[in-house]
Amino acid sequence: MALTEKKKIVKKHPLVIRWAHWVNFPVLGIMIWSGMMIYWANDIYRIGWGDKTLVKFFPDSFYSTLNLDGRLSDGMALHFLFMWFFFLNGFVYVLFTIISGEWRLLVPNRKSFKEAWQVLLHDLHIRKTEPPSSKYNAAQKIAYTSIIVMGFGSLLTGLSIYKPVQFGWLCAILGGYEWARIEHFVLTIGYVFFFLIHLVQVVIHGWNNFQAMVTGFEIKKVKSASPSEIKPAEEKPIN
Repeated sequence: MALTEKKKIVKKHPLVIRWAHWVNFPVLGIMIWSGMMIYWANDIYRIGWGDKTLVKFFPDSFYSTLNLDGRLSDGMALHFLFMWFFFLNGFVYVLFTIISGEWRLLVPNRKSFKEAWQVLLHDLHIRKTEPPSSKYNAAQKIAYTSIIVMGFGSLLTGLSIYKPVQFGWLCAILGGYEWARIEHFVLTIGYVFFFLIHLVQVVIHGWNNFQAMVTGFEIKKVKSASPSEIKPAEEKPIN
């Protein structure tokens, strides 16, 4: 029996999820940008040992090219303003996922890490069979849950850096001011990597996924038998 392929419109993302996604994108971008203005004033982090430096964050040309140098006050003003938008948007998103039950589709389970590896192999065209998935595949579950945890971590580390005296207890839990600052910086680098990987995934998976985050619906292809080839059930004589 030959199968025909048909297209079906399926609801995927609720309005709140879509709004939170599109608000978070520019807000987090501004937070990173303004954070780099602040970091410029004391850019001490590097990868290396002793006097040997393998990677320095960041060269002077990086700041001058992006017009980040000498703008400490601008960076602090923008950072402390948009942190409220970052917090409120994240709070609404998490609250909605809890109330609506979306968290059940989002939080990874004990099989997710194994399946995420299969997703990676499939995306790299090493594995032909696509791993099983529901609304989100295993890799997406891990990534999206991680970004929520990272956002929570950024708020805590940011507060301890912003008000180390008033939030001295929080600063102490995080290992002290210097450790809180390092953790805040590492989380920022993590966001940048997430952005890049997320954009690559959008390109790989095409227009349909992007459209679903804009409209809330996606187009799925389903296979069904041609009506002309469906045989009627045989009639059995009644005894």
